[in-house]
Amino acid sequence: MAYNSPSNRAWYTRLDVVAAVGGLAVALLLFPLRFFASQVYIQTVPIVLGLACGLYLLAIRAGEQTATDQETAFPTLPSPVALALPSVAIVGMGLLVLIVAIQDTRSVLFFAMASAVASTIFAQIAFASERDFNRRLLLSQIIAFATVFSATAFYVTPGLIGIDAWTHVPMLSETIHEAGELGAISGNKHYTSPFYHLTVVASALVYDVSLVYALYLSIGLVIPLSALLVYATAAFFVPERWAILAAALYACGTYTLHWSMHVIPTSLGLVFFLGVVYALVRVMRTDYSLRDFGFLVLLTIAVILTHQVSTFIMLVMLGSAFLAQLVFTVGPLTPEAGSRAFQSQKPVNLVGLVVFDAGLTIFMWSLTPFREGSFLATVLTWFQETIAQSAGFLNIASSTGDTTEVAEAGTTFLEELLPYVEVFGFLILLGITFVGCLYVVDRSRAEQSVLSLLFATAIMLVFILGLPMFGIDNFIPTRWFAFLYVPMALLGVVGLRYLAGRLGANVVVACLLCVVLLYPGAMLFAPQSSADNPIFPGQNERLAYEQDELAAVSSIGELSGHPEADGIRPDQILYTDHPYQTVFYRTGAYHSDTAVVPYDGAAEHPVTVHRSTDEGATFYRNEDGRGEPRDVEHDRLCRPTQAVVYTNGDVSMCVASPVTEIPDDQPEPGGDDGGTGGGGP
Repeated sequence: MAYNSPSNRAWYTRLDVVAAVGGLAVALLLFPLRFFASQVYIQTVPIVLGLACGLYLLAIRAGEQTATDQETAFPTLPSPVALALPSVAIVGMGLLVLIVAIQDTRSVLFFAMASAVASTIFAQIAFASERDFNRRLLLSQIIAFATVFSATAFYVTPGLIGIDAWTHVPMLSETIHEAGELGAISGNKHYTSPFYHLTVVASALVYDVSLVYALYLSIGLVIPLSALLVYATAAFFVPERWAILAAALYACGTYTLHWSMHVIPTSLGLVFFLGVVYALVRVMRTDYSLRDFGFLVLLTIAVILTHQVSTFIMLVMLGSAFLAQLVFTVGPLTPEAGSRAFQSQKPVNLVGLVVFDAGLTIFMWSLTPFREGSFLATVLTWFQETIAQSAGFLNIASSTGDTTEVAEAGTTFLEELLPYVEVFGFLILLGITFVGCLYVVDRSRAEQSVLSLLFATAIMLVFILGLPMFGIDNFIPTRWFAFLYVPMALLGVVGLRYLAGRLGANVVVACLLCVVLLYPGAMLFAPQSSADNPIFPGQNERLAYEQDELAAVSSIGELSGHPEADGIRPDQILYTDHPYQTVFYRTGAYHSDTAVVPYDGAAEHPVTVHRSTDEGATFYRNEDGRGEPRDVEHDRLCRPTQAVVYTNGDVSMCVASPVTEIPDDQPEPGGDDGGTGGGGP
């Protein structure tokens, strides 16, 4: 749906112009921070903000000369080429499957081919003429590509991809499946948010397959289809070409692809969140019925019963819509008399929905068991401790929830460039989002729906990029990105369409080529998209395992009797690399932790496990306790003085020998002191 042009005010009195000039000033003020911190977003976001604001001001000046809000006429693809590209994309997807079948892995060749296929789809969206444009065909290609991309990862990976999935499927879902009741996990925080686990168990019973296959056949298939909700939401704001582009931007997002492979409650929460955004926009943009509003309420309840982090993000979205309601009615963005926004229906009153969902969330979290208390009390305590102990300006918080941290970039050119390569796709999306935000902030275009997206984007960016600058990462910022992609994609296509209607053909084509050629490849080559087989194995861990590695976890668990964490002594904890150590304790095989290996020596842990792998970075702690990617030889982790109690060729478990590990001035263990106790190895 097109927006009317602003009224004939002087351009320098318009609120969007003031915001653009203010954005330039903020970018200039933030630019010096790059000299005090090396964090990649501190170095890049001010530049992106400045470019977006400058481009928007340029579009305003160009628009005054053309006095039009229609797309600039720029070159389109010849009909034979446009008609052939869908076949090229389909053949390319077939080649992706063939590459995986031959190489039995998603290699660099696979990701390069996937980037080319995605660019082919983007090219059709951006440059096909109106005569050759086919909405159904393009949406089918987007869904097919997203499905092939994730399904090939499932095909080549024994077991599961990621870290948290090993808790949710082999542990929690299996417990429910065996017991036949939800009460089997009554002591776990997911007892009050069980939709994910119940979906997996129910699918296993219906399809008569294992829980892993049930996961992929249910939630795994729904995630690629959820891009259609982005298209349906964007169709309320822009014509179908731009709405399809929004779906493509979202479907190719790094974290969207990540949660389609690492299928955990976050993944299902993301699907329900998309439904909430669609239903919310529908309520605000149409003469909604009680059924429409009831559907919105049901979707919000579904999020609450699926995932705690997704619930908090949903509350941010609903709170943003309520804030837009206030600003739209009494704030500085109240539309002018005579504008389309002024003539449209009054903003939807969302007070009741926000109060209901916030109250239900607090009630559920108060009942949710977590650690030694309730989920609500625990997270509030953690937040208070963070504020008191580690919060501070430029006290950059780790962006991961792992027990290890990535080491600083090395001195090679590739290592220095890698952090920028990993976030380049996000920066492109962020740039066009800034343009879209500036466009909708003008009073003549102000509506509750677009302001809701603007406020949601701003608040989410505070949680993702702002709070970590002060050492606050309690809200798990990496879980927010895929949710942030939703309003960013919607606002981004609004911004792109505005630029296409105001700037010259050369500038428009340059902007679109950045999206068509650079965005897909940057997103697909980011580490989150290749968690099963990192494109840069020296820097990123491989969050998937070979059959021998999984067999070792199972065998070691059986040999040790699956001891509980509180049933073994500290000297009986198993130490190995990260992320391999997470599989042991998340599957209940054995209590484990990340090994400490000095630079010039060997580990001193009594119980160690070493695996030989060169397909991804393995992380170890150094003497200072800092985790970093390192290659550690077998003898430095499983020392010659230890006894090998298990090996399958690729994985070895070693324990301290009772003779060789005792210092010369100490007696050999005996009597009551000689037992291992607690079920340890």
